[in-house]
Amino acid sequence: MGGNSPGERGKHGQGAEDLDQLAALARAALVREIELSGAWAADPVWRESFEAVPRHLFVPYYYVGVMGGYERRWGEHPDPAARERWVRGAYTDTPLAIRLRDGELLSSSSQPSLMAMMLAELKVEDGNRVLEIGAGSGYNAALLAHRLGDDDLVTTIDLDPEITESARRHLAAAGYHPAVVTGDGARGVPERAPFDRIIATCTLPSIPRAWLAQCRPGGRILTPLATGLVVLTVRDAEHAEGRFLSTPAYFVPLRGQGGAAEPTPLGGVPRRARENELFRFLLALTRGSLDPQEAYALWEREGMPQRERYGITVSGDREWAWLDGPEGPYAWPLPS
Repeated sequence: MGGNSPGERGKHGQGAEDLDQLAALARAALVREIELSGAWAADPVWRESFEAVPRHLFVPYYYVGVMGGYERRWGEHPDPAARERWVRGAYTDTPLAIRLRDGELLSSSSQPSLMAMMLAELKVEDGNRVLEIGAGSGYNAALLAHRLGDDDLVTTIDLDPEITESARRHLAAAGYHPAVVTGDGARGVPERAPFDRIIATCTLPSIPRAWLAQCRPGGRILTPLATGLVVLTVRDAEHAEGRFLSTPAYFVPLRGQGGAAEPTPLGGVPRRARENELFRFLLALTRGSLDPQEAYALWEREGMPQRERYGITVSGDREWAWLDGPEGPYAWPLPS
């Protein structure tokens, strides 16, 4: 179970006490920023987790975009000014790239306010067992472990053993010890099931049936899909349904489930639609079912529908997206 104070963790050589003090101040400022954003309005109890869990211990190094590529920042830098930039950057409300390979982003620590919103919408209750798909830095698992007060209730999984090993180290340094599993997130973690909540921090083309089978009836699944976030209520091992949240979201794909899709030719679609984020969400959601011109006609006819009007239904071997209702006039099959 977590609970060590930040001042007892993560010494970084000369100036460690100063860095810890700076981290505490930066963390408090981040919490205030998230509070003002309204991200955890659905469940304000998450404020305590963000106040307690030291994000900088989960990103001992990260990369920031600069002209021509990325700049690496790390906590063991010999220059005190560089170490200070690292700490301050760790508590900005932005995603941080934490693992690159040949210039490709493999893993990141998500934007804290987005994490706060997702965790609040998960509606975790005391005693819930939670599965996280995509271990990342381990920070999200630590927030969950702190909220639940019992490390054994939290499981996080990632396909890459380097990612799970570093997440395990970061969690231990911060005083948390949830189950960290190396494996295919689309298959879930059957040996740790059943779960009351499943949250994914990577995007998938469809809802893995293994998640439904490993989730208790009445449980919630929150996952990125297309360029949005859908929250499903599980009825049983073969049925789940729910709507998208209003917030756009962009995550790296779950490895093993295909990379980014090829760009869609948008000839004939007016520029105002091509550049509209909601239209691009509709295209991503209906890819393969609607061509861009059909999508544009629907989008214009329905008054540029917001994300909350869309949803997902899983029923047996069928899965479909819909606008305004699962039995309504607009529905599109998803790959299963």
